[in-house]
Amino acid sequence: MTDELMIEDVLAYCSHLPIAAFAPGDVLIGEGPASNRLYILIGGEVEVLRGDTQVAEIGETGAIFGEMSVLLGIDHTATVRAVSSVSAYRIDDARDFLRSQTEVSFHVARILARRLMDATTYLADFKRQFAHRNDHFGMVDEVLDALIQRQRPAVAGGSELKSDSRL
Repeated sequence: MTDELMIEDVLAYCSHLPIAAFAPGDVLIGEGPASNRLYILIGGEVEVLRGDTQVAEIGETGAIFGEMSVLLGIDHTATVRAVSSVSAYRIDDARDFLRSQTEVSFHVARILARRLMDATTYLADFKRQFAHRNDHFGMVDEVLDALIQRQRPAVAGGSELKSDSRL
């Protein structure tokens, strides 16, 4: 099954859901308190911001926003803001929806697996380039190992963590 067919299938499967429309500059999801809401992009382009830093621009039909918060039961870790006019399927009770809709859940799993593959590929390349270093670049090995081997519940992060003196 190709990604294109899968995305078309997911969009067709969601066709009964409400469609939300956003103008440029409108926020779909705000960094902060969890909403248990998911959006599946039908058309348009959004930017993903972490604080004031843009981390991505996304315009691919079928892109999903809010999944990390829903799946991990945490606050939204980023803001998703419309760059152009945007239409997206809105899922208000996302946790229950994903539990009951295997087609969409599998789509989300594929997206997350692709992101993890991209991140670990990038980190492995970074590790090869900086393996000889003894500073913070050299600790990529630890980060990569933690990402690849992580099968246990998450440890709380944020400002409660001790700063790494090597940084």
